[in-house]
Amino acid sequence: MSASPSPPNTAHLKATYTNAHPPSSSTEPFTLTTPLPQPSDPNSAAQKTSYLSALRDATTSLQESINAELTTRMEREAASAAATKTTAANSSKNGKKSVVFDDEAEEENYGEEVVEDDE
Repeated sequence: MSASPSPPNTAHLKATYTNAHPPSSSTEPFTLTTPLPQPSDPNSAAQKTSYLSALRDATTSLQESINAELTTRMEREAASAAATKTTAANSSKNGKKSVVFDDEAEEENYGEEVVEDDE
């Protein structure tokens, strides 16, 4: 089944999130799109004002959606890290090397490449 075409006086606001890190479930790109009605008379100040208001609202809505998606991914990643931390702690009891995660540093640097200093 094919998607129905957009009306001729409709534009779309599109936001795409990408991450420079290697692809994984938490860094997988995603795209959000919302329709914007275009003014039928581009010379009408009232229609321009209405269009800009709709654009502002759509931008705010897209930002909220992006933030919600990234927050969900961050929470999922934190839960996974906590499970890994628990597994690592249990492994250290069995003589294996223990891995420790700094949750505060992870949250502060989320989505950023972190280069650690050699000591």
